[in-house]
Amino acid sequence: MRRARAALAAVLAGAGLITGLAGCTAGGEPVFGGKPRSPQDAIRIVPENGAKDIRADGRIEVSVADGRLERVGVVRVEDADQQEVTGRISADGRSWRPDGGPLRLAAKYTVDAVAVDGRGRRSARHTSFTTVVPEHRFIGYFKPENRSTVGTGMIVSFSFNRPVADRAAVERAIRVTSQPPVEVAGHWFGAQRLDFRPRDYWKPGTRVGVDLRLRDVEAAPGVFGIQHKAVGFTVGRSQVSTVDAEQHTMVVRRGGRVLAKVPVSAGALKSTTYNGKMVVTELYDVTRMDGRTVGFGGEYDIPDVPHAMRLTDSGTFLHGNYWAPPETFGSVNTSHGCIGLRDVKGGSPDTPGGWFFDRTLVGDVVEVVNSRDRKVAPDNGLGGWNMDWTRWKAGSALR
Repeated sequence: MRRARAALAAVLAGAGLITGLAGCTAGGEPVFGGKPRSPQDAIRIVPENGAKDIRADGRIEVSVADGRLERVGVVRVEDADQQEVTGRISADGRSWRPDGGPLRLAAKYTVDAVAVDGRGRRSARHTSFTTVVPEHRFIGYFKPENRSTVGTGMIVSFSFNRPVADRAAVERAIRVTSQPPVEVAGHWFGAQRLDFRPRDYWKPGTRVGVDLRLRDVEAAPGVFGIQHKAVGFTVGRSQVSTVDAEQHTMVVRRGGRVLAKVPVSAGALKSTTYNGKMVVTELYDVTRMDGRTVGFGGEYDIPDVPHAMRLTDSGTFLHGNYWAPPETFGSVNTSHGCIGLRDVKGGSPDTPGGWFFDRTLVGDVVEVVNSRDRKVAPDNGLGGWNMDWTRWKAGSALR
């Protein structure tokens, strides 16, 4: 991989390298021959994706039935300090197991693996699981990562492992401040998610602090918090990219000035791209995109989509595309809802996909206009910028 963020340790510390369950992709998918295998068939991971209440001594294993594992990373994320779980790939390349101590309780872990099968085909998979939270306790998993540098559209987002009944008490125990100072307000999306943002995008260079004083706060009858820590992040340069789905173009603005105008292919008529402001939440050098994970059945299953940037939780990505003809970009919309940039198999920094990926931070804003779809929901990814300030503040429990 071509840059420091692509190095496995750095990627697994926050940027992300691979995923097994991504969203859509553009038309003209390559044919791999025979019925495509699911990510679960190619790479088996224990615990299963989304597993909860894993014990500290719970089993972790990554294995392949065919070929070999290229790399595996297991990392504790969404905490004040990330920590990699050390482990080894077996001599035959078929399995990975940890070689360290027990897992931390009340924590979230991600597992990222890349494998090459017996025919030389590369595939990737990403899963996550959470460990046991002591009975009658709650925690908040949060974004962005501590000490990260993010784009100006970053929203501080908490997801709680248990429903919160006393939202005011929990919101009051989380303080988000900045230098230079701006007003920051919280907004609840249901009983288990609380987001914070200022009225407008953060100014470049802003330092943001998040003070969690949830220890012994009663979120629901008999359910108390266990976190007491201070984390923070830095806002980098401003980059906002506007995708015009009708014109098949993306204008990239850095600090308000046009950096480039890039040809794209957005969602086809039967699967249009959301309108509205979306925030990059994950960056993957290579990802598998499987239509079965987002309601498109077996329409596509591509194991090595390059330069993928997640925009929504529901599966919208801005990504490189090596399988569509070059003349597609800038002229026709062919995807299942994502935004495609011309790329090559394996990815290259010299393609539009690689060029944009290398200039993107988690927290950058991508706004889609002139699509024949509705506006993205404020809770789909970090879509809170699609809500005006009055409505946003109305969602606070402290109003």
